[in-house]
Amino acid sequence: MAETLDKGGKRFLCSCRFAFIIVAFFGAMNAYAQRVNMSVAIVCMTDTSNVSSSENCIQSIAGVENNNYTCENETMSKQDDRFDWDKKTQGIILGSFFLGYVLSQIPGGWFAGKYGGKLLYGWSMFLCATATLLTPLAARTSVVLLIVMRAIAGICQGVMLPCLHTLLSFWIPPLQRSTSVGFVYSGTQLGVMAAFPLCGFLCVDGFDGGWPSIFYVLGSVGVIWFCTWMFVVSDTPVSHPRISESEKEYIIDRLKSELDINKKSSSCTPWSTIFTSLPVWAIIVTNTCAEWGTTTFLTNIPSYMKDVLHFDIQKAGFLASLPYLGFWIVANISANFADFLMKRGYISTTTARKIFNSIGSILPALLIVLLGTVADDSVIAVTMLTFGLAMSGCMYGSGFVVNPVDIAPRYAGIILAISNTTGSFCSFFTPFVIGIITEDKTQEQWKTVFYITAAVYTFGAIIFVMFGSGELQHWARDEKEEREIVVMDEKAKVEVKKVVGE
Repeated sequence: MAETLDKGGKRFLCSCRFAFIIVAFFGAMNAYAQRVNMSVAIVCMTDTSNVSSSENCIQSIAGVENNNYTCENETMSKQDDRFDWDKKTQGIILGSFFLGYVLSQIPGGWFAGKYGGKLLYGWSMFLCATATLLTPLAARTSVVLLIVMRAIAGICQGVMLPCLHTLLSFWIPPLQRSTSVGFVYSGTQLGVMAAFPLCGFLCVDGFDGGWPSIFYVLGSVGVIWFCTWMFVVSDTPVSHPRISESEKEYIIDRLKSELDINKKSSSCTPWSTIFTSLPVWAIIVTNTCAEWGTTTFLTNIPSYMKDVLHFDIQKAGFLASLPYLGFWIVANISANFADFLMKRGYISTTTARKIFNSIGSILPALLIVLLGTVADDSVIAVTMLTFGLAMSGCMYGSGFVVNPVDIAPRYAGIILAISNTTGSFCSFFTPFVIGIITEDKTQEQWKTVFYITAAVYTFGAIIFVMFGSGELQHWARDEKEEREIVVMDEKAKVEVKKVVGE
């Protein structure tokens, strides 16, 4: 991480904030694994093309040959668990998560800023894990109940990023910010990377018919993570029962220029100022554009691999994970490099955010255009897909995602909640739109999807360069500090008048 030693000799790797970062990383990883599990599972849930007659008692799942089941009851059970959903229905199922996700963003950000993020995030993820465990039962009951269950999971996960941003603003000093935030949020993509091959394997060889085991395994992991989170994490260093005095003093000293760490919240949230701030709008627009691009691949890579590149679900699951491995690597490298440049004084925070955010937007846009051009060559297509999504990690490691903590640490959760809300609307509509565009599953239809995504990425990059900032905004200061600044300004004016009068 950014600094090896705390003030007073406390090693970072043994610190409470390092423990928080690690648990938050695995929480983000598990959350995104639960988010994308349906993307792989739905391919198995709707694949009835390889079901043979009960007379032979043989069934091949997801295009995998020689996967024979000799028990008639088991075969019929697996056959019964395949659903005849058209592409539009599948799009609604995939998008229902994001419909729920959008509802809890702003309330979650406000609640976390006012009362702390530990309990809200912890219990929300526990409920999300419970909804994941109940998903197979819901699917077997009715498609409507399945949609409701996915929406509930989305509502629970909607508070994740606002809560984490709030907690990070109270725990992480400025010059460790890119590294720490980048590492925590890279867990989201590592979760996707792990989920695709795991879900592909469980889809074919899992228990209870294959695809249900996806939800049982990931839901159980979520419950285990919840227990760890509740024990390890506290809302602030001041309220942590096991933190050392040296680490607590170190964090308070590093953050004192930005916020009073002894307070969880301000007396009121400056909503009007937030909504009229150009740096805030730069984050909102960029987040929305990034979500469009990320969701395009997050929920549709397995279908693209199957429809255009003609891979079976196990092979598609492995290949679909490659871009997220690249994302994880790039996000962490760019975060560490950004902190290094800022600590050495080579670039300002504003410059760092704009440079890395632009790299994370423009390069994926160019590579996605190439992907649409050579989509008929599977090797080149997978290469472009991997590098394109990997380079977008710069945005998350040291771009717009870290930016709310720069410009308004006390309201970072609220700002990210607002920007993520608009982004979540894209996340909801994107699978539905792609389902309509790719109705016939042709290469040309997928090219259209990629070109639209490239244009959206580019627009977000331009807006952030024009209006983004890395400076602490005047309206984001604590009330006490703001009053002190006003008093100092008044004293300065009085002195000037005296000098002029003399």
